[in-house]
Amino acid sequence: MSDTGPLLEVRDLHVRFRTRDGVVSAVNGMSFTLDAGETIAILGESGSGKSVTAQAIMGILPSKTATIPQGSIRYRGTELVGLRERDYRQLRGAKIAMVFQDALSALNPVTSVGRQVSEMFRVRGDMSRRQAKAAAIEVMSHVGIPDPARRFNDYPHQFSGGMRQRVMIATMIALRPSVLIADEPTTALDVTVQAQIMDLLKELQRETGTGLILITHDLGVVASVADRIAVMYAGRVMEQGNVDEIYQRQANPYTVGLLESIPQIDERVGRLPAIPGLPPNLLAVPPGCPYHLRCAMPIDPCFEDPAPPFTQVAPGHHSMCWRAEEVYAGERVAR
Repeated sequence: MSDTGPLLEVRDLHVRFRTRDGVVSAVNGMSFTLDAGETIAILGESGSGKSVTAQAIMGILPSKTATIPQGSIRYRGTELVGLRERDYRQLRGAKIAMVFQDALSALNPVTSVGRQVSEMFRVRGDMSRRQAKAAAIEVMSHVGIPDPARRFNDYPHQFSGGMRQRVMIATMIALRPSVLIADEPTTALDVTVQAQIMDLLKELQRETGTGLILITHDLGVVASVADRIAVMYAGRVMEQGNVDEIYQRQANPYTVGLLESIPQIDERVGRLPAIPGLPPNLLAVPPGCPYHLRCAMPIDPCFEDPAPPFTQVAPGHHSMCWRAEEVYAGERVAR
């Protein structure tokens, strides 16, 4: 593995699922890079392909129904698409780890939390049972679990939602992975606990230099922690760039719609605008731009193949839209 170049590089990734009704095109050309110590947020509505992208990176797509017909996923220069499961196992946990959105479902309900954390050290760290327990207690303390030695033998149902998420994070960072994927890590948590979890992830990232992929639909969380954003819709990246740049000047109507739907604390408004309609059926994604049926400013090419090009509107800021430069310049069409 090479220490030069991006930590993680995803290029033109496509993921398909075979179902009884046909083939679902879940990811259609996803591309991004991640450097050490960097945070990239992948955001979009439910069903946009965010979690499937993460599962493809982790190599945990269901083998009987999912395929990657084209694309590349490289970790430190090593190609992961097509990697043997035996080799992938050496990467999971040790090099690439994932915090799932529902800790209660992800944790084993009949095994104590301490044992689940210590198992990472025993299986991957070649430690004795006593050494693994000591290491587990230390990492549980590090993520803010009070009195970890006493709570080592407690079970997931005995923890609050926020504490279960901390246990999950402890399990995933036990071996100090280079890449950490956090899939909706604050879902179903109250606002105060959300802030604590995100602060914990940022602190761990500063300490270890881990590259963080944050998958979320929470635009507020993104603004406070991300360096770059990739906005997904119907399996495609619609816009990508620096977080401050995109929040100040969007170049895609879909991103505009997402940000306009956020209430502003310093403004009094009536009904918040909403994006009309529903995301397309991934069994039959329409030709051209997948967003054209809901867009407020479509033009004729939007309805026809090929899809819009990925246009650069500013250094490092790209948008998949025929009218990207117009949107970036501030043109808006009322819904």
